[in-house]
Amino acid sequence: MNLTQKSALLTTTLRDLGSLLVAYSGGTDSAYLAYAAHQTLGDHMLAVIADSASLPRAELAAALAFTAQHRIPTHILHTEELDNPDYRRNDAHRCFHCKDELFTHMERTRLTRNFRHIAYGMNLDDQAESVARFRPGQQAAALHHAVAPLVTAQLTKPEIRTLAREAGLSLADKPASACLSSRIEYGRPVTRENLAQVEQAEAALHALGFPQVRVRHHGDLARIEIARPDLHRALSLDALDRITAALKPLGFLYITLDTQGYRSGSMNDVLPASAITPAVPRLMKQ
Repeated sequence: MNLTQKSALLTTTLRDLGSLLVAYSGGTDSAYLAYAAHQTLGDHMLAVIADSASLPRAELAAALAFTAQHRIPTHILHTEELDNPDYRRNDAHRCFHCKDELFTHMERTRLTRNFRHIAYGMNLDDQAESVARFRPGQQAAALHHAVAPLVTAQLTKPEIRTLAREAGLSLADKPASACLSSRIEYGRPVTRENLAQVEQAEAALHALGFPQVRVRHHGDLARIEIARPDLHRALSLDALDRITAALKPLGFLYITLDTQGYRSGSMNDVLPASAITPAVPRLMKQ
């Protein structure tokens, strides 16, 4: 199929679903899905965004600005995953517990408001990567029978960006952004304090002119990942001094620059093979 045919298939898929809640994060995939669903279904869709300590305030504001601009119906869910000891423990299945809470809340909202389905923004590339990479969030989506219209339409990430660009959407080229908890090393409890440290550190690096960064929290040590095209700009004494001056006051004793640059899911590199399994307790009970 060419892109025109895939776009038409997405429209048909959404129309056939009838009504749905879209798990909306403010990223390109879920934003385009929400936009397309609204174009197709009008008020028979609702974009649902989960607000918690793991979502940066700037990301929440941008996500709400997008839906307001396009008049997409939006509902804010205030989730409290930090109240869940399984989530706070921050083991290999942290993301499952987060998404499980999100979809549990969405299911209640779906029933209360009489929507037929829950949808989320998995694309064809995500589905292919799930075979080789650790994707506990997709396990939670499967548990709650969430549908993936972008996969049904066989849309890849670059194709979604192209469609978003053609639609004139401002976030067509927005860099990927996982939740703040993904920056905390496994085994270190997730707290409001260390989430705030990461949020403030990344905001400081953005202000210094680095658009795509991750600050990996290793206790007293902050490991900075900068997108490789921008990495050379950090490799001067002046830049390093400015980075140190911005991050030290946040409570980090040591600041390091990761020479490999930004890469998605780098925290998973330390997980043993035995941890990367679908053996999540709630899944096993089904």
